[in-house]
Amino acid sequence: QLQLEESGGGLVQPGGSLRLSCAASGFTLDGYAIAWFRQVPGKERERVSCISNSGRNTFSADSVKGRFTISRDDAKSTGYLHMNSLKAEDTAIYYCAVRKGVLCGLTGYDYWGQGTQVTVSA
Repeated sequence: QLQLEESGGGLVQPGGSLRLSCAASGFTLDGYAIAWFRQVPGKERERVSCISNSGRNTFSADSVKGRFTISRDDAKSTGYLHMNSLKAEDTAIYYCAVRKGVLCGLTGYDYWGQGTQVTVSA
């Protein structure tokens, strides 16, 4: 009953857009920083973006900066990752994770989603 449920993944053409959602179940996102990670099989997991528990601070990796936007709606207990101008190299499994506290951090995330596949291909 305590989980993060991701949705919105799928197949999109290069240059297209996609919105990922991360909904908390069994708890509320209040007080948690929300982060998005991605991983290609055989490679290390990459932190893509995160947003502080207040929503006042965000971080984006250089590889996605200017193209991806992270947001949250605590009334819906849901985080979002808006992905624009998608490129083939964005293809990966995307994971949502939350970490109690203000800062996103690289480790110490309390809950993880199951991952959702994003494939960018013509």
